Amino acid sequence: MAEKKILIVDYDNQNLEVLTSLFKPYKFHIIKASDGQSAYEKFKSEKPDLVVLEAILPKLHGFDLTKKITQEAKGSVPVIIVTGLYKGPQYRHEALMTYGASDYFEKPYEPEKLLNSVLNLLKEKVDASISLELPDPEKVIEHLSQKLKKEPASTKKTSR
Repeated sequence: MAEKKILIVDYDNQNLEVLTSLFKPYKFHIIKASDGQSAYEKFKSEKPDLVVLEAILPKLHGFDLTKKITQEAKGSVPVIIVTGLYKGPQYRHEALMTYGASDYFEKPYEPEKLLNSVLNLLKEKVDASISLELPDPEKVIEHLSQKLKKEPASTKKTSR
């Protein structure tokens, strides 16, 4: 499977690095831009699979950039807006309905939710080496069978 490309756009270098580090374990090819115009040029030249951008961008506003990308890609490249300024359901609705964003997060956002959104939009199968350690299936079965043995008979009956 080809390496997925993510274009990350934020005027703030620290935010760029935070977002980049969030996706590092997933071996994505990260492309960075710090303004809307250079992001648009990189979008055209690099052809990313997904874009994560701040709404407030110099040279080309994030909402306008979102609309350009979704129109040119005919919706095939998801755009996720992460913003610290445009807060509230009206902005989320406008970003999703008018500008074509695939998802919308307000800062401070929960990294897990953003990561899940990206993975879902890319339909990535999480690599087993980075997924959480799952318990041994045999131990789970044993644990459940022990619990069932200890349960009083009255709780085992199915409710009507």
